Amino acid sequence: MLQHSKAAPGFILFLILFTSGCALLEELPGDLRGNGSDEARVAAALREALIVGSERASDRAGQVDGYLGNAMIRIAMPPEVQRTTARLRMLGLGREVDELEVAMNRAAEAAAGEAVAVFRNVITGMRPADVYAVLNGPDDAATSYLRRQSESVLKRRYQPIVTHHLSQVRATELYGELARRYNQLPLVDPITVDLDDYVTGRALDGLFVLLAEEEKRIREDPIARTTQLLREVFGRG
Repeated sequence: MLQHSKAAPGFILFLILFTSGCALLEELPGDLRGNGSDEARVAAALREALIVGSERASDRAGQVDGYLGNAMIRIAMPPEVQRTTARLRMLGLGREVDELEVAMNRAAEAAAGEAVAVFRNVITGMRPADVYAVLNGPDDAATSYLRRQSESVLKRRYQPIVTHHLSQVRATELYGELARRYNQLPLVDPITVDLDDYVTGRALDGLFVLLAEEEKRIREDPIARTTQLLREVFGRG
């Protein structure tokens, strides 16, 4: 049986993971309210907490300016292009550079909704060993687990959306023209970055930054509130 005195503090942190401290988990699956082993109920509650948290992070990323307005995850021009920005502006292409950066961030925001179903599938498929590895792991255990288990699938689902969005606003065409104009300059290293792949990768980086940020914040905050469920599961009065 689960040792309450050892697991409860860590689990409570995870159960409110990514939430604002509100009682968001009062409506939980029936298996948490019925009979069953402590281990099964703890595992189900952790999965529910992670689903709530991943949905919150995905929603944040998918809002208008979810990337563009967040300096921590805003997608900048590819490093190779950043080194050429001054020259591009001297060529009269400053407006195009700015438009391209906006389009990259909008594409990431458009793709963010794909993460919800992918995360839910990974979380509901967690084995008991996975649950307790997250429960007893380091401060970024939940984020690291979700990234390991979902990143390749997310990339496959993100990339077509990013490609479509960039094409729809003619960002891919604009990027190609910027690269072509710059590559014609003498004595420069040519720009060869695949824009779709770059934006997809940075979009995923940003999503997991949001997950890690929330995980860290929740772990560091004092526990001020618990739900009836937590008191029932852990016998905390």
